[in-house]
Amino acid sequence: MPKTKIPVKAAKPKVTKTAKATKKTPKAKTLKASKKKTAEPVLAETAQVLKSDVVYEGALFRVVHDRLIEPGGKENERDVVRHNGSVVILAVDNAKGKKDPWIVIERQYRHAANQFLWELPAGKLEPNEDPLAGAQRELEEETGYRAKKWKPLVEYFASPGFLGESMKVFLAEGLVAGDAHPEEDESIEFRLVKLSEVLKMIEKGAILDGKTLTSVLLYARQTAGKRKK
Repeated sequence: MPKTKIPVKAAKPKVTKTAKATKKTPKAKTLKASKKKTAEPVLAETAQVLKSDVVYEGALFRVVHDRLIEPGGKENERDVVRHNGSVVILAVDNAKGKKDPWIVIERQYRHAANQFLWELPAGKLEPNEDPLAGAQRELEEETGYRAKKWKPLVEYFASPGFLGESMKVFLAEGLVAGDAHPEEDESIEFRLVKLSEVLKMIEKGAILDGKTLTSVLLYARQTAGKRKK
């Protein structure tokens, strides 16, 4: 009869406790040594202004010429438009339907753009003015509306290459109509337009104003995300 082969597992060499301890020792030393690294120098997060000269000052802003050392250590010169900052109001009437609420938008002539633009209500802040109080004031002045509910939506810099203006956007809900009283140099036409229609205007290139594009698109994305949950 043929002999049956029985598989035999190779025996694993026994490792004594002393051997295990010997193996771990060099690893522990290596890990400990790797933590000792030379600390990298921490760069400054803001510039050091060596000299600042006001080259123009008007009612809305001033232009300064700065000589500075930038955070990376490089010396440079910059011309900057300094501004108190602005507020933007995304005023929403969702009483008739939250899926496609009505948005308050304005149409006015902008000489810098040399054309009429569709925009959200907005305005400059007075020195040291509370942004929320400024937003409430601007909405009522330009449209007559007041809102029962306010909350911050986003803050951004429109053109930080040369403009120091920060724009704080507020979402205003629960609108109550009233009489508008714009400033003497303002000629504003405003209306309520459905969010879906405002988005179509954006897609067609009918809205070119940066604050309106930023605010409406962010709001539309946020509300769409809430509906999916």
